[in-house]
Amino acid sequence: MEAKKSDKANLEKTKTMYTLLGLVIALSIVILAFEWKTYDKEAEDVQLTTVVQEVEEMIIQTRQEEPPPPPEEPQQAETTEFEIVDDDQELQNEFSIETFENTGNADVFVPKVEIEEEEAEEEEEIIFTVVEESASFPGGMPEMYKYIGNNLVYPQQARETGTQGKVFVTFVVEKDGSLTDVKVLRDIGSGCGEEAIRVVKSMPKWKPAKQRGKAVRMQFNLPISFTLAG
Repeated sequence: MEAKKSDKANLEKTKTMYTLLGLVIALSIVILAFEWKTYDKEAEDVQLTTVVQEVEEMIIQTRQEEPPPPPEEPQQAETTEFEIVDDDQELQNEFSIETFENTGNADVFVPKVEIEEEEAEEEEEIIFTVVEESASFPGGMPEMYKYIGNNLVYPQQARETGTQGKVFVTFVVEKDGSLTDVKVLRDIGSGCGEEAIRVVKSMPKWKPAKQRGKAVRMQFNLPISFTLAG
């Protein structure tokens, strides 16, 4: 008696077959996906390499297309032309060269430059303000102020207006001790400046200033006080 196949056995057999078929399809899809990614990466590498090569070729071509700079023209050396003349022809420019024999007794003359006279002339024009030895009144400063006190006349206008103060006078002590170029630097008015100039001009000769042992001109500033007695 032949065994009868049941529907349940057929169903189990079909299920197993479809399961195996599904696994095969899934495995094929996975393998295909891996191969597709590999191809994409290789294609990208090939494209990138191609682009780099094209850029390098463009750079090389650009550099090669630049024309070389033109060569510099060689500078022509200056030449001097010499004219050849006959021995019998006379030259326009003749030079005379004299020779001297050294006998051993010849004296060499060296001109003496006079500098002292020029320095003396310059010193006469210069008016010193600072010197090694200053100009001074005969007997010194105390005698000078004593002389001013004995010869100064208080101006009447200054007495009436009560004007008091100091008048600053400047003058030049010459090399012979005389006083020149007497001027008022600062005045207090009321005739005091004029009186100060009069007194200075009436002074005896001073002892002149000295620079390097020689008498020189010197500028001197002198304050003269005007004070009313109480």
